[in-house]
Amino acid sequence: MIAHTSAPSSYRNRDQIVIERALISVSDKTGLLELAAALTTGGVEIVSTGSTAAAIRAAGYDVTDVFSVTGFPESLDGRVKTLHPGVHAGILADLRLETHEAQLTELGIKAFQLVVVNLYPFVETALSGAEPADVIEQIDIGGPALVRASAKNHANVAIVVEPVNYGEIIEAMAAGGSTLKLRQKLASLAFEHTADYDLSVSAWFTENVYDQWQDDTEALDEDATFDDDDDDDDDESPFPEGLGIEVTRDAILRYGENSHQAAALYVGDGGRGIAQARQLHGKEMSYNNYVDADAAVRAAFDFSEPAVAIVKHANPCGIAIAKPNAPDAIASAHLRAHACDPVSAFGGVIAANRVVTLGMAETISEIFTEVLVAPGFEPSAVELLTKKKNIRLLELPADYERSSLELHQISGGLLVQETDSFEDFSSNGWTLVAGPEVDAAIRADLEFAWKSCRSVKSNAVLLAHAGASVGVGMGQVNRVDSCHLAVSRAGERAAGSVAASDAFFPFADGLEVLLDAGIAAVVQPGGSVRDPEVIAAATAAGVSMYFTGERHFFH
Repeated sequence: MIAHTSAPSSYRNRDQIVIERALISVSDKTGLLELAAALTTGGVEIVSTGSTAAAIRAAGYDVTDVFSVTGFPESLDGRVKTLHPGVHAGILADLRLETHEAQLTELGIKAFQLVVVNLYPFVETALSGAEPADVIEQIDIGGPALVRASAKNHANVAIVVEPVNYGEIIEAMAAGGSTLKLRQKLASLAFEHTADYDLSVSAWFTENVYDQWQDDTEALDEDATFDDDDDDDDDESPFPEGLGIEVTRDAILRYGENSHQAAALYVGDGGRGIAQARQLHGKEMSYNNYVDADAAVRAAFDFSEPAVAIVKHANPCGIAIAKPNAPDAIASAHLRAHACDPVSAFGGVIAANRVVTLGMAETISEIFTEVLVAPGFEPSAVELLTKKKNIRLLELPADYERSSLELHQISGGLLVQETDSFEDFSSNGWTLVAGPEVDAAIRADLEFAWKSCRSVKSNAVLLAHAGASVGVGMGQVNRVDSCHLAVSRAGERAAGSVAASDAFFPFADGLEVLLDAGIAAVVQPGGSVRDPEVIAAATAAGVSMYFTGERHFFH
């Protein structure tokens, strides 16, 4: 809201202003004719441009074309229409001042009390995949000038940028005119509107035009001489100089991580993640629900096979896959994920990377679950689960996709990194450093454990058998504790399982905890100065150990 300030004594009071003249120029014609009808009934002169004027006139309402005001025709394929003193003086005149009123009279310009403008559909055009030239053509120039001029002069002019606010103008006219309070509110919305618009343009330029400039630069003659400095590395960076982050508030949440913290959900244009999921059933999502659901989806969608992840406090307490041709594979994956840690799974968040079947729903209906998120649900599964009033059902967007970049807020700024992807982490690149080569079944379990470990908060150790986690040690401040925790949760299932560690063992003590529990094989990044003693411990136990050469920290 715009702050109240004391006007100079030379200002005349103008709180409620009768609307006598309106300028309308809109790309979105929603509600236009209803507004035109109300303005006409109220005796308001309507000045308009191009297709907006044509639509109003076709509906039978009187309208003055803007070129009749400016004395200058629309030109340059419509690029110049309203950029003229005959328009902007009528908007910017501060009629609280007698001198401004006198100047308008001298210039023969009539004031506007209402301006209705929405901008060219830049975002929609960009998202449609249009050619760059067509996208650039949708960068509005005159529109933002009208909006900002009107918002600046909100003491005299009401500015409307969204059809949703037309009703407030119609009500104000019926009540005798727009109030200062209403004009202040509309001005605030208008500045927010142009700021979001400019941010969208900036983001598109950063992603498209800047990248194209780089491509053109790299295509210069090979004989050209460049300074051999760090600028070359900067050119190859996936990180732009500026981040055009455009988000819109979608919902006020009940509270944040704790009840004394306020919270809200913001969504980005074109987003395809958990924030855009459709809620089919249950209470409103909470802050913690969103955090856990995103973590669960991240874990489940690491796999191409049918997979289920169960999460508590952003950590997996069970992950499992099933063979694609198995009967009711997703239900099987859920049962095996749940078996990892049934105690922790109580009140957890579940994500599936396949459509939820009735069989899976039947099992979940017997377990207290906060959220179930999946790409789809069988109708019979929805019918069964909606009988449970406390479970929230979320359906992911059909084109769900993880962002290529991850952002983390720190005081005073943002950290940005590429998303940890598995595309470059094939077991074919692993190095056997202890024990014999493992058979296909154990290798598959090691690959599963290595992938699953990526979703566990560091320090992380995960035990797995037959495509399912059997024990998870997460979020510990030393790796030995993570090993103890994974083994204790696995119990008897630790014997014969495989282990994955998200980073190297700094000493042999953590590995020895796993060896004492009877693990069959282990995969870890390697890279410690004490790798030789860790390798020696595995060799002495006759346990196969692989180095990946890459770690998977997840903070």
